[in-house]
Amino acid sequence: MASRISELVLNCADPELLARFWCGVLGYVELDRDQGAIEIGPADAGFGGLQPTIFLSPSTNLRTGRLPLHIDVNPVDRDQDAELERLLALGARPADVGQTGDEPWHVLADPEGNEFCLLRKRLEA
Repeated sequence: MASRISELVLNCADPELLARFWCGVLGYVELDRDQGAIEIGPADAGFGGLQPTIFLSPSTNLRTGRLPLHIDVNPVDRDQDAELERLLALGARPADVGQTGDEPWHVLADPEGNEFCLLRKRLEA
């Protein structure tokens, strides 16, 4: 038996803001609150399900600069261009990490500047 990723922890200045953003991006719901932290995840599974939850932990000691780990997302019910428009409307913004412009993905940042990529391949919901 191997280990499985159960949750991703993201230290942030404003857990409320990022919970709204990532719930909108991923179709997640709020699962729990504890001491200012908010855990979000799939409504039908919650913590311990096949998909990891995201634990948004309030912090005043935030790391600046490019993080060594980022999230990749794929559209599930539309093409990449339509999903890009939706993510930008939710508050994502384009991010420049040195890409050439020929990549088949878009590099974006969430409202606190955490980079993530929108991949081209459409996945099943």
